[in-house]
Amino acid sequence: MSQQAVLRGAVTGQRRDITVASLLGAAHQTAEALIPVLIGVVIDRGVADGDGTGLLLGIATLGAVYLGLSFSFRFGARAAERASETAAHRLRTELTGRILAPEGGADSGRLPGELATVATQDAKRVGAVNLAVFVGVSALTGLLVGAVVLLRVSLLLGLVVLLGTPLLLWSGHLLSKPLERRSGAEQERAAHASGVAADLVAGLRVLKGIGAEPYAVARYRDTSRGSLAATLRAARAHAWQNGIVLALTGTFIALVALVGGRLATRGDITLGELVSAAGLALFLLGPLSVFSWVNAELAQGRASAARIAGVLGAGAAVVPGTAALRRPVEGRIRLRRLSYGTLRDVDVEIGPGEITGVVTTDPADATALLRCLGRHGDPDGGSVELDGVDLTALDPVDIRTAVLVAEHDADLFEGTLDANVAAAASGGDIRAAMAASGADEVARALPRGGDTEITERGRSLSGGQRQRVALARALAADSPVLVLHDPVTAVDAVTEARIAAGIRELRRGRTTVVVTTSPALLAVTDRVVLVEGGRVTGSASHTDLVRDSLGYRTAVLS
Repeated sequence: MSQQAVLRGAVTGQRRDITVASLLGAAHQTAEALIPVLIGVVIDRGVADGDGTGLLLGIATLGAVYLGLSFSFRFGARAAERASETAAHRLRTELTGRILAPEGGADSGRLPGELATVATQDAKRVGAVNLAVFVGVSALTGLLVGAVVLLRVSLLLGLVVLLGTPLLLWSGHLLSKPLERRSGAEQERAAHASGVAADLVAGLRVLKGIGAEPYAVARYRDTSRGSLAATLRAARAHAWQNGIVLALTGTFIALVALVGGRLATRGDITLGELVSAAGLALFLLGPLSVFSWVNAELAQGRASAARIAGVLGAGAAVVPGTAALRRPVEGRIRLRRLSYGTLRDVDVEIGPGEITGVVTTDPADATALLRCLGRHGDPDGGSVELDGVDLTALDPVDIRTAVLVAEHDADLFEGTLDANVAAAASGGDIRAAMAASGADEVARALPRGGDTEITERGRSLSGGQRQRVALARALAADSPVLVLHDPVTAVDAVTEARIAAGIRELRRGRTTVVVTTSPALLAVTDRVVLVEGGRVTGSASHTDLVRDSLGYRTAVLS
């Protein structure tokens, strides 16, 4: 997706509101331009000619015009604001959908905080292009009406406006280019700073635990300074643009006033026409100044649109296949000479209903395996099959209905404890999952039990409590294939043994893969696969591997 496509979609998607807003804005500016003309007519007829009736009629007409321009601006601005906010909302929805899409890829190389900035600040700036269009159309209408009136008053005055306005607008466009570049850099830096901040806040407890606060502060200070410098450069560009455009505008208005004054002194125009011309010259200052703001908004909108296009147009991490998943899902997993990341020629078969442990001596091997099983990445070589069907031939949406990969660092959501557990539950009863994971003990320890509100990412809970609730959520989903990654690293030995027995009982008859080094969990598995240096070096029961494999004993018991 291109920058132009994002901008075009933001505007055309709100065509009705923008059309209404533009028409009302044009009516408002037309009325504004006619005010000096009507004042000139009142002066000529009511004052210069002494026509009392004409004076009263002119004043009444002025009142009606003011009433009309007031209402047209009110409803036009409302429609433009609605278009702006609706477009921003639609972009946020599209961005969220792309970021959460099963095929992935949008978050590659981007911090979560950076994505949040794109979905909020950048979406808002692109949505504001609708408001800029409304204001720009209104201002252009005012200029055209003013030019026509000036042509009727004096051909020379009209030509000055008609020829000078395009030159002024083109100058404003050229001056907006540096602002567009610096605005893009500003948003990039700000998004990166937000991402770093979110990253540091998420790991605050760990940073405090290892005494790394000074490093974290220094890192954020450097990032924030870079963001501040980019913001100041963009602000300077904005100030220079506004200042130069305002100076050019003032010069242009002074020229119009000078030409009108000379015509009046020669008697080519009347006193009322001179007042109208002077009033129109002052009026034109508004529309012409507005174009500086419009150019700035469009420049910032283009910069933000490019960032949004980068996310929406990001390539998919995996390409959806067209094959159908076999129903009902048996849960047979087959890894055939799988190579991905640090894994090399991994051959493993897991039967339906089997509980299999996987021990890796290198955490990178575990990460690579989890990505392949959840199809967050496709193998560099070999294949991963589910019930005889290669995962690359399936749609990731179908895979998610059959295979649930519960990551070690899974986050909780703001809400009640029960709501977190029930988020993916296939049935209404979550008590079995709560009991198996030990989350029932967590609920009993809270003031309102399962109805207790927990904060974002579950930070109001301890690490062990948070881990048990996340495990309960995974178990409650009752997926045909469940892959657990180190689900009990933050609990005590007694609770760990209880959870191991609970998982064994609850997952009986359904395929379960436990990637862990926990002896308690490995002891309840049917079989354990040992992966060393990216290759399978052993496959046996936990007891046999403890007896026969030094590498296994080192990884699990040390």
